[in-house]
Amino acid sequence: MLITACLFDCKKEAPINQTLDQISVSTLKGVGPKLEEKLAGLGVLSIQDLLFHLPLRYQDRTRITAISALQAGGDAVVEGTVKVADIAFGKRRSLVCRLQDGSGTITLRFFHFTAAQKQQLAPGTRLRCYGEARRGASGLELYHPEYQPIDAGVHIPTEASLTPIYPSSEGLSQGAWRKLSAQALTLITAGTLQELLPPGLLPATLSNGEAHNSSESSLEQTLLYLHRPPAEAPLHLLLQGEHPLQQRLAFEELLAHSLSMLRLRQQSQLLAAPAMTPDRDLAARFLQRLDFSLTKAQQRVGAQIEADMSQTVAMMRLIQGDVGSGKTVVAAIAALQAIGNGFQVAIMAPTEILAEQHFNNFSQWLQPLGIELAWLSGKVKGKQRESQLAGIASGDAAMVVGTHALFQEQVHFGKLGLAIIDEQHRFGVHQRLALREKASPQWGQPHQLIMTATPIPRTLAMSAYADLDHSVIDELPPGRTPINTVVIDNSRRSQVIERVRNACAEGRQAYWVCTLIEESETVNARAAEDTAEALQLALPELRIGLIHGRMKGDEKVVIMQAFSNHQLDLLVATTVIEVGVDVANASLMIIENAERLGLAQLHQLRGRVGRGSAASHCVLMYQSPLGLAGKNRLRTLRASSDGFVIAQKDLELRGPGELLGTRQTGLLQMRVASLERHGHMLEQVQNTAKLLFCDYPHCVEPLIKRWLPLGGQYGQV
Repeated sequence: MLITACLFDCKKEAPINQTLDQISVSTLKGVGPKLEEKLAGLGVLSIQDLLFHLPLRYQDRTRITAISALQAGGDAVVEGTVKVADIAFGKRRSLVCRLQDGSGTITLRFFHFTAAQKQQLAPGTRLRCYGEARRGASGLELYHPEYQPIDAGVHIPTEASLTPIYPSSEGLSQGAWRKLSAQALTLITAGTLQELLPPGLLPATLSNGEAHNSSESSLEQTLLYLHRPPAEAPLHLLLQGEHPLQQRLAFEELLAHSLSMLRLRQQSQLLAAPAMTPDRDLAARFLQRLDFSLTKAQQRVGAQIEADMSQTVAMMRLIQGDVGSGKTVVAAIAALQAIGNGFQVAIMAPTEILAEQHFNNFSQWLQPLGIELAWLSGKVKGKQRESQLAGIASGDAAMVVGTHALFQEQVHFGKLGLAIIDEQHRFGVHQRLALREKASPQWGQPHQLIMTATPIPRTLAMSAYADLDHSVIDELPPGRTPINTVVIDNSRRSQVIERVRNACAEGRQAYWVCTLIEESETVNARAAEDTAEALQLALPELRIGLIHGRMKGDEKVVIMQAFSNHQLDLLVATTVIEVGVDVANASLMIIENAERLGLAQLHQLRGRVGRGSAASHCVLMYQSPLGLAGKNRLRTLRASSDGFVIAQKDLELRGPGELLGTRQTGLLQMRVASLERHGHMLEQVQNTAKLLFCDYPHCVEPLIKRWLPLGGQYGQV
């Protein structure tokens, strides 16, 4: 009924009986149970879903290009006669055909072919081919082109529109997608595909301030055009996602995401939470024990959190702060506000090392204040685990620190009032939901404080985290020294080793990070072991430790404690030390094969040094030859220490999926919109979303459903 009402109110006309979002794809010719299941896996359940499954790119098969006009790297349709067809023997056997059209000759090369295919491509055969022209042994060549034999005297027209290439998965060919979309396009008639935006709300200016008439095109016209662009369509705009009609849909898709976030926000504000008055005495005792004063940024963010937790609405606040800005101390002050009101605090971290670091820090800070802590990870077993679980259930443990183990079924909190989630992008939506559900209904929803040391670009914050309040700790503690970053070819390894020797001889400590060789913890651990052995031979006077993901938790703790106490000079590690490790005397960071890592991870690793008063250095070693993407990453890191500048560049290079983490289920898996291309729309999108929410609430659900069929199931996160 909600959809019908929205259609009626937005269109100002009588609702129709059945719209394309109500018709299953199973009604299409050729869609049986197996194909229906594959389509469902891609979120294509209805005819409307199919129509909004838009092409990724296009091929121009609307004109035949003379062979003499071909250019390397370009796709083209050519037509000619096979003059020679033979098998060439070399490093790889291939079927080679020479095709002539009167203007020139090009080679068709097939590395995979059959005897029947060789017969089909016999000399004298006339062919129409499509493929990418590349430079080969005999000049320009088409490798495995698509081809079609043409009978003598028969004229075959070229394609009337650009050829769409759809996002797909195994078992779904482009031919199948084109047949399905062609059927779906024939079902578009007046009223079957509804305009969900009220008249006048679709802006006429979408593309970087340039006026377009995209708002004058109906949704039906837009989809027909984008599925089958005419031959004269501006291919360069379509390939860049900047055609006005693509931008029209991008606006609507971003709007759906924004509405989804507003709805999450609204739902979270309906959840009652315990109001917690600040415990001034407990906070003052804590601050007196610190050997440093809070920065103005820490004080400002602390005051924002204090005000949030004093309300009866559940706090949902994201703290952003660059590496070393002091987020943990601010989290401790928030924890004391909850504990002072008789509530428990849960702190969840993504790795054992980071969780252990938090446990050690909070133990040093809070135990002298008479506050009991519990520690829980997957490796806590037996009687120790039973004891920890009992303390958590009874409420005796006022603070509980752990990993994913915190939301396991056996864990019961006595009175959970605050959940602190560190490095939130490493957790999936379901995991955060499971932790929040640990609160007892009688006490209300726990307040949530989410921390990240990976700065979030503005466009990403405006979209993926629009349901959260944002705080930024934009000031580093006094005494921190800038980190000098250098980029060095691996061939100069001996010079780097000498640099480590000199730093340690001066009483400093160093990290040597071995990056991922492949997605295997065993192989990576072995690589770190080999590196540690080689460095011990080269630097026999140094005390060298080793830490990697295959080690047991208690082994890692012993090594890290030894490094913290300066019982080790050099720590060889995999990227397990990326976050949470804080050793002020460490002033040199070596990262091997740095080109393999993303900017955010490199920035995190670099942040392990520069935590004391000594001049600190980060050496990024790379293996030649260095690709363009690797060059851009390393150049950016060398040029800037500003986490937000680095995060913005990371967004441009890798896209939002990588920055958010692969487990952010459903977040920003956009079909048309791109934050890199369409970020300039976001302010206008958010203003429109607020207007819809207030003045056209009945249009909200259909828009979300159109673009985010699974968007509602994470509403309680």
